Amino acid sequence: MNTSQPPRTRAQRIDYIIEQRQPLAQEIQRVESHLAQLSCALRELELYRQRLEVSFGESEMQEKLNTVHLSYLLQQLQIESENLNNLQKRFSRPTLNIGVVGLMGQGKSTLLKTLSGLTDNEIPALEGGACTAVRSTIENWQRESLPNKDSEKTGIQVNGVSSSLYGIQDQIVLPKPTTSVQVEVTLHSESSFLNEVIYPYYDELGWAEKPPSLDEFANQIFPEQELGGASDEEMYKRLCYDYHRNLSQYRSLIRSGNPRSLKIKAEEITDYVTQKRDGTQQNNLTTFKHLAVKEVKIVCPFKNPDVGKIALVDVPGLGDSKLGDETLMLETLGNEVDVVLFIKRPDPQRYQWQRLDTQLYDKAAQALNDLEKRSFMILNYSRRTENLRACQRLQQNIDTIQVVQTGIADCSDSEDANRVFNQVLDYLTVNIQDLDRRYASRCQSNLQQLHEQINRELEKSTQALSYYSGESRQFRRLFEQLSQELIQGLLELRNQLKEQCEAIDPDFQVAVQSALKNCQTDKGIPDTDQEIISRSCEFEFKESYQAIYRVYIRELRIHLSRHFLQVDKGLRLSIDKVKSLVTDVFVNQGRLGELTSTRGAEFLKDMADLMAQRGNQLELGFRTLWEFEFSYGSVLLHLIRKQLDEILQSDIDLSIAEVIGILPDPSNASDVLINLEKLHDKSVAACQETLNSWLTAPSQARYYMVQEFIDLVIYARDMKREWEIFLSDEDIRAKVWVEFKELETRKQDQQMWRQAVAKVARMNQASAMVFLR
Repeated sequence: MNTSQPPRTRAQRIDYIIEQRQPLAQEIQRVESHLAQLSCALRELELYRQRLEVSFGESEMQEKLNTVHLSYLLQQLQIESENLNNLQKRFSRPTLNIGVVGLMGQGKSTLLKTLSGLTDNEIPALEGGACTAVRSTIENWQRESLPNKDSEKTGIQVNGVSSSLYGIQDQIVLPKPTTSVQVEVTLHSESSFLNEVIYPYYDELGWAEKPPSLDEFANQIFPEQELGGASDEEMYKRLCYDYHRNLSQYRSLIRSGNPRSLKIKAEEITDYVTQKRDGTQQNNLTTFKHLAVKEVKIVCPFKNPDVGKIALVDVPGLGDSKLGDETLMLETLGNEVDVVLFIKRPDPQRYQWQRLDTQLYDKAAQALNDLEKRSFMILNYSRRTENLRACQRLQQNIDTIQVVQTGIADCSDSEDANRVFNQVLDYLTVNIQDLDRRYASRCQSNLQQLHEQINRELEKSTQALSYYSGESRQFRRLFEQLSQELIQGLLELRNQLKEQCEAIDPDFQVAVQSALKNCQTDKGIPDTDQEIISRSCEFEFKESYQAIYRVYIRELRIHLSRHFLQVDKGLRLSIDKVKSLVTDVFVNQGRLGELTSTRGAEFLKDMADLMAQRGNQLELGFRTLWEFEFSYGSVLLHLIRKQLDEILQSDIDLSIAEVIGILPDPSNASDVLINLEKLHDKSVAACQETLNSWLTAPSQARYYMVQEFIDLVIYARDMKREWEIFLSDEDIRAKVWVEFKELETRKQDQQMWRQAVAKVARMNQASAMVFLR
């Protein structure tokens, strides 16, 4: 718009004001969107704060988190977002709106008809109760002016204003309604009907179980119950008799989804906005469509030709038992109205400002800022009731209700009503921009304060989770304690093994006894003479019994040797047990159990691997202990073979008698069997004597093995330092000590917390909250 040429007529000034509002509305919408994102980030931070507050058991940490008041900031963000939303809706409207507010029967409908030129067909005003049952907006329709002779030079005339004033170079043709009155009715959806119309009755009547759907509402049976007074009884009747009993009369208008709009004819308006009753004692409704209507918008040409882009809003007020009107009034004033006209028709006999008047004003002040600068009081003078004196008296005594001006007018008289209306329009066009800026500046100032409040809370948030002081001191204390307990556990194990050093190893003894028993039950020699005779047939020389005897001796030596191999299991079991005992010390006293899930010898291997990965010298001790073996093959095999070879030697070229010294050469199968029996018993006895002399050897090996291990991991040079290095690793210590496990968890929490705080800080930029330049 070319601001160098100021608007001339009132309509032009109104156009100018509306045009200036639009860019500001877009800026407000941008800030509103930003606040939604900021609120989301702040809500995530608050939820995280609540979780941390529960997880931290220390009162000190809880106190720090309790000093961060994010929930209050979220409430403030919600309030400012709603204020911005109201501001944005107001500034994005294509009209300046004047709200008409008054108690039932004060002349609102009469004034609306007089100013707009509508009739009872569109705005009913009947005697009795409230006639208009829904919020209505009546918008002035401006007819376009036909192009004149100068339009080629100066642009066409739009509403009497040269389009060149708006920087318009091409001709503009405004849409022309097919009739002088256009009507749009917005019907409730099922959701909006339940939430905005039905549920308020349940809240007021104290009914907790609300119907989740319209079907549930239709099928509900209302109990007869004692109510809290006349007001509750009236609400009960309105809910039960108006809405519930008559649901079938208007239900077809209510659908799921969002509220929908209908274009209707002017003569159909009364069907949707009028509530009529039969006048009986029950005062039953006779019209029903209005029960499903959310709002009505009427577009028509006002009588006053210089009104411009103005809309009149019929604002629901107080004094009717229909719930939701008060909420609707606050919403309408906050979003839809720039200036308020309060309408009051004084009683000619008993006239004074009543409590309902001040209550109505106070409610309006809750929703509309600077109400004293945005409101007018019209005292409705009725020639029929001759209440002029009452109007004059109230005009003089309007102290507590502060308005721009209090005027007396006959709302039914076109000239009288438009006189007052012109005063309101003149004031509006002169002052609305200043009022808008005051309102916007207040919102902007609130956002700046909120920005600073968020910054202060973010500073506290940054400090709320600081690292624990004395972390190294805490490690030193825990390390020294663990070292003492670990050394004590290993030394106790060593001393226990030392006491058992000369004791028979039970696992080895069991293995030896099992081997000797197997030697007796499975001798490896023929059972009968006949078996020997049958086998001798394989030999074709005369000394065949001597030859087969030598074969049997060789086979007996091999057979007995195999029996004694099982002794190795006992030796291995004994060593594995002591490795498990060492593991138990590290798992219990050393608290290293969480470093690996394996136990026994495999635990020692995993520990050696962990230390090898870190280049720690402790690896040598653990790997040496893991690899230590005390086996039959390395210790006893040569002794057993010596005994067997000495007794069962058959590979040298000597006679049997010379080998064994006592046994004659066998001459038949019976001699072979007898000699084999004697050789078996003598060999087993010799092996038993040898093995019995070694029954304490595993106990001695276990002791010296553990003593060597202790020297390598405890007493060797710099081993304490190696333990300290190993256990100070963050991954290791978090698994060893619950204190450091919690600390690592809290460090992660701290990092995530700081990231969440930083996210809010990035969004809490003052420049992103500025919409006034």
